Amino acid sequence: MQFGVFSVSDITPDPTTGRTPTEAERLQAVLRIAEKTEEVGLDVFALGEHHNPPFFSSSPTTTLAYIAARTRRLQLSTATTLITTNDPVKIAEDYAMLQHLAGGRVDLTLGRGNTGPVYPWFGQDIRQGLPLAVENYALLRRLWDSDVVDWEGRFRTPLQGFTSTPRPLHGVAPFVWHGSIRSPEIAEQAAYYGDGFFHNHIFWPADHTRRMVDFYRRRFEHHGHGNADQAIVGLGGQVFMRKNSQDAVREFRPYFDEAPVYGHGPSLEDFARETPLTVGSPQQVIDRTLGFRDYVGDYQRQLFLIDHAGLPLKTVLEQLDLLGEEVVPVLRREFAALKPAHVPDAPTHDTLVAARNAQQGVAA
Repeated sequence: MQFGVFSVSDITPDPTTGRTPTEAERLQAVLRIAEKTEEVGLDVFALGEHHNPPFFSSSPTTTLAYIAARTRRLQLSTATTLITTNDPVKIAEDYAMLQHLAGGRVDLTLGRGNTGPVYPWFGQDIRQGLPLAVENYALLRRLWDSDVVDWEGRFRTPLQGFTSTPRPLHGVAPFVWHGSIRSPEIAEQAAYYGDGFFHNHIFWPADHTRRMVDFYRRRFEHHGHGNADQAIVGLGGQVFMRKNSQDAVREFRPYFDEAPVYGHGPSLEDFARETPLTVGSPQQVIDRTLGFRDYVGDYQRQLFLIDHAGLPLKTVLEQLDLLGEEVVPVLRREFAALKPAHVPDAPTHDTLVAARNAQQGVAA
């Protein structure tokens, strides 16, 4: 099982000091967080895509390429790549380029985003969000899987004899996760192609997550990609830890209360009870995370959001130390002991290349 962290790239005032970091400071902080993620032994760093304040990550491939040059093992991904407002041709080329630069250590999570105004900024209509996601991904797959593409659809000019460059590394496209919080249509899309399904798992109660993942698993099996329990599932989650749980709650409370995504709403205690947010000791994070398996089954990727809401870089790096030293080693051991042998691990470039070669060998 893969463990890592993701950033949504928010630039939020620290409520304990009133200071807002600059874009440059926040970007440098994310670079340090990614390096630290590898240093403490985690597997994945993922970065979101946004085109509006208070976020800075308008070009995640640029940032991830820089991180690729400064790491050796870390799997690089996106928390969201906007399949609706990015041209599929540009996605195909950008992520194949990143794949080459990173030596294959790349996958991506496609989504529609949660910012309505982004659609007209890029010449699209938000009312066509789902059809755009479906059509654009169908084209993206063609661009990666076929050397020469003829294409005609509803939302872009036709392509005739087009070849996207560079071609995917070793002829194998980056693995794709389809991210959604509430849209079964996206879970269906992931299942149809046999891709991964990533449920952000932040704002909704466990029963909602269970229904979404269960739908994806059933449809994955329906489309002939394997048994339902072999479907590729990833989860998000939010944690804040201190050795003593009371210290964690006391320190995190002002950040929770003022956070743009959930501040000025339910109390910290109510939100933690109704959603996967875990604020407490490392053991509490371990126990809560292991409990995710009870309602989604065996899954392949767990990412934690730890750098949001104005938390200072020093605090975030301390969270990574706790994850690497006290939390993830236990989770690895416990999840591995529970996982049946027939349930696959998260795909990597090497395993995808090996599967392609094995299939060609059988066909030959």
